[in-house]
Amino acid sequence: MLDLFQGEAAREHLPPISHEELSDEQVIEEMWRIKEELKDKVLVLGHHYQQDDIIQFADLKGDSLKLAQDASSIEKPYIVFCGVHFMAETADILTADDKTVILPDLAAGCSMADMADREEIDSAWDYLTSCTQEKIVPVTYINCAATLKDFVGQHDGSICTSSNAEKVIRWALDQGEKLLFFPDQHLGRNTCYKMGIGLDEMVTYNPNLPNGGLTPEKIQKAKVILWYGYCSVHQGFTAAQVRAIKEKDPETHVIVHPECSFDVVKAADEDGSTAYIINRVNELPAGSKIAIGTEINLVNRLAAAHPDKTITSLSPYQCLCTTMYRVRPRWLLASFRAIKEDKPINVIKVDKKVAAGSKKALDTMLSLS
Repeated sequence: MLDLFQGEAAREHLPPISHEELSDEQVIEEMWRIKEELKDKVLVLGHHYQQDDIIQFADLKGDSLKLAQDASSIEKPYIVFCGVHFMAETADILTADDKTVILPDLAAGCSMADMADREEIDSAWDYLTSCTQEKIVPVTYINCAATLKDFVGQHDGSICTSSNAEKVIRWALDQGEKLLFFPDQHLGRNTCYKMGIGLDEMVTYNPNLPNGGLTPEKIQKAKVILWYGYCSVHQGFTAAQVRAIKEKDPETHVIVHPECSFDVVKAADEDGSTAYIINRVNELPAGSKIAIGTEINLVNRLAAAHPDKTITSLSPYQCLCTTMYRVRPRWLLASFRAIKEDKPINVIKVDKKVAAGSKKALDTMLSLS
């Protein structure tokens, strides 16, 4: 398989199991052997966006929250999370202290999660709350660092997922007059619009601008304050792509993720979370033509699982989550070898104080589900 890292980048991201030591085929063979040896000690979690050469080793597959919740109920000492950093943090928060959570490559992050940090959120909160007497309730999408989940817990807000965003936002607006939603502006905007909140009642806070680019008057008038973040994968889909597919074949059913831009969601036949997309593909009858606006590995896996349906990506380009791609078989094998030697590497451990605030926010969300 082609390595995405070439030239200087390749030297910065050398896999721990070198090509000189093992071929790609030998890596896979050893992974299966060592996984069998460690089956009573290790639980492998695989996010839907992982490629097949990783997902084949997953004991459980799903989205980030479901996997973290599943891990908390299984009695194995090691949890290897084939996902990105914030997902492994969530797993550590929700599992007992005697569990060790491992991320095969610590460089596997999330560009959206990186668009908001605790210092920026604290600064924004100080400014926003100084501009209005109305109560602002913070809600963070689960795709964020543990420090931001902790912020929400400390300020009596909640976490949400793409599946329960409407329910959590409705709860938040029952608690106060205004909503601060971060880090994904598109999930916030699309969800709030569905709830009947007008676009003129939403503003976007950009931490790269003085005071987020918002005057006190704009904040006072707004019902919803959206952080400027976004998912780079889902920004690869456009309303023009939806129109082109519909013009070519009006019978093609277009389903997109709510992390897509507002105009894409409006143009599509329907939108929903990863779990929603999977369920809808299962429900649609044989012979259906479906174009999906989400990460390409999931689209390809759905197409392979439903040969009786024509399933394609909405985009003509390969909308790949490159940070998920960092978790490769060579990194996974290195993690397993280290566990076998009782010297685990790439352990994710959230500070206890941060974990407590995060857990409070997660519990709020779960109580609403």
